[in-house]
Amino acid sequence: MAPPTSREQVIVVTGASSGVGRAVARAFGAQRAKVALLARNSDALAAAAEEIRQTGGHALVLPTDVADADAVERAAAAVEERWGRIDTWVNVAMATVLARVTDTTAAEYRRVTDVTYLGYVHGTLAALRRMLPRDGGTIVQVGSALAYRSIPLQSAYCAAKAAVRGFTDSLRSELIHDGSHVRLTHVHLPAVNTPQSERQRNKMPKQQQPVPPLFSPETIAEAILWAARHAPREMLVGGPTLQAVWGQKFIPGVLDRYLAKAAWDPQFLDKPNDQQQDILFETMPGDPGAHGPYRDRERGPDLQLRLRTHFSSLSRYPNPSDGEET
Repeated sequence: MAPPTSREQVIVVTGASSGVGRAVARAFGAQRAKVALLARNSDALAAAAEEIRQTGGHALVLPTDVADADAVERAAAAVEERWGRIDTWVNVAMATVLARVTDTTAAEYRRVTDVTYLGYVHGTLAALRRMLPRDGGTIVQVGSALAYRSIPLQSAYCAAKAAVRGFTDSLRSELIHDGSHVRLTHVHLPAVNTPQSERQRNKMPKQQQPVPPLFSPETIAEAILWAARHAPREMLVGGPTLQAVWGQKFIPGVLDRYLAKAAWDPQFLDKPNDQQQDILFETMPGDPGAHGPYRDRERGPDLQLRLRTHFSSLSRYPNPSDGEET
């Protein structure tokens, strides 16, 4: 059974206030979907809603901390009350800490886990409560290459993304066992130029930057919309993600040593870290938008992504994590 077109859909996007979530919400809005926006930052959510309305879409602002399961359930109920159903739920919200393992506190690990892993669990459960009785709908988990191959100084984030992958694989098997028509897809991303690098908690002496190459949020949003429409089992976005997954499968020990240096220095600018505030436990006012500070380094879709989304016969490259696409 084919999903409805985006124009007919009711979409929920978590983490919709900035970065990839903001770009995804805006992309669905441009297709005139009904888009519910979940995040903590009310200022940014209002700005995102206005962007959606200007392109002909419909927006519902629902300030929500996805770490709070009850709050996520209330938000889902509000969407259902407003628009009658939820067709697609996109989990994007995340939090992270840039620090050595020995410098990361238990409270910081807990908060990253609560948002970046359990936030996905809470969103998925809220979606399933509405989709299973209808025997239809799509859940999109926005993951990362780091779910497969961890890098130094990102232990909390890498662990949470790996946990989402384990959770999603279990759920997928259960849906297949039950013969459910609810669709589940996991989209793993490369580095993206988002406000994360300036707003995350950084406990290192220098300012942080994503490890290049950097993709634009709009490029990633288009890939996620494609995945929401076609629902492959997993989608590896961009050549760097594919390389990370294959490298971890075949040469994990070599990567351990290689990334000890190659993924350390490139995470930093040669500027002292003067961060006074971050969004780990409390949000920050204002509207950060979708883009980070490195727009001059952004790239659009690479060859791997173009093949993946435009040539279905060529896109079925061997994926070490994948069986036959559903």
